[in-house]
Amino acid sequence: MAPSISAIRTLNASFSPLYLPCAVFIGGTSGVGQGIAEAFARHTKGNAHIIIIGRNSSAAESIIASFPQPTSPSAKHEFVSCDVSLMKNVQQTTQELLSRTSKINFLVLSPGMLSLNGRDETEEGIDKKMALHYYARWKFIHGLIPALVKAKEAGEDAKVVSVLAAGKGGKVDLDDLGLKKTFSLSAAALQVTTYNDLMMEEYASRYPSLSFIHAYPGWVRTNIGSASPSPIIRVATKLATSRLSPLSYLATTQDDAGEYLLNGLLNTVSGPGAWRIGEHGDDIVKTRYFGDEESRKKLWEHTVQATGSNVE
Repeated sequence: MAPSISAIRTLNASFSPLYLPCAVFIGGTSGVGQGIAEAFARHTKGNAHIIIIGRNSSAAESIIASFPQPTSPSAKHEFVSCDVSLMKNVQQTTQELLSRTSKINFLVLSPGMLSLNGRDETEEGIDKKMALHYYARWKFIHGLIPALVKAKEAGEDAKVVSVLAAGKGGKVDLDDLGLKKTFSLSAAALQVTTYNDLMMEEYASRYPSLSFIHAYPGWVRTNIGSASPSPIIRVATKLATSRLSPLSYLATTQDDAGEYLLNGLLNTVSGPGAWRIGEHGDDIVKTRYFGDEESRKKLWEHTVQATGSNVE
């Protein structure tokens, strides 16, 4: 039985670090990312360095304005604009972030989109959905690792969470990484989910002092469906989330999802390594897992090349 949201809120409220934490939210201007950012701001009472990354500056300003006013003079709440579907933008933004902060304690990655369109390549030759759900996330971690390591070396938390679909993946096609030849919506959804598992495992093997988490938020009432480029998804979302629809009562609110996943980040993940957490922030271990060492290594090599990254 899932823990009550009130119990989770109480648990999260006990977070009281001896340092001023720095948290970066990629995709934090809406959806689950926004929910986690707001929960984090609430439980730190605004006394944190919080950076929200996204495209919607007005949404970010509204979210930041809702945060509790900090009492610490070192606390800052900032927005950095970035279209994360392009790797060159991610590269530029990670460099800017490293100039704004020397350490990062929590890196939360949740950019995404719902679309029924087929393969839709960016100018860099990557499908846009896959760019948001995997490649940009990989490149943000790659670029911000120095700040995470610095936090850990100071004896502080250093955790990364990618919010996608832990426990809902499928087998990876090693002959078509990136799905340039065999793309379908179902293949992209299943394989990119496993890409996230493999990404976290490989980063954990390379940086054994840090925590890398793949999370599944469950069905959450957010605006991702209403913001979809696909008209069918927009209409279906409107029907499913109306007050007359019984389906709307089965979904978790954005606020509650933020609390549950923050609980997973702060409390369930108790040490370094690769983790997978479920919709209540619970440890789901190897539920529906499709990884192996060969896939992990080959995906890493492919991703370094696809994102134009330099890796030692």
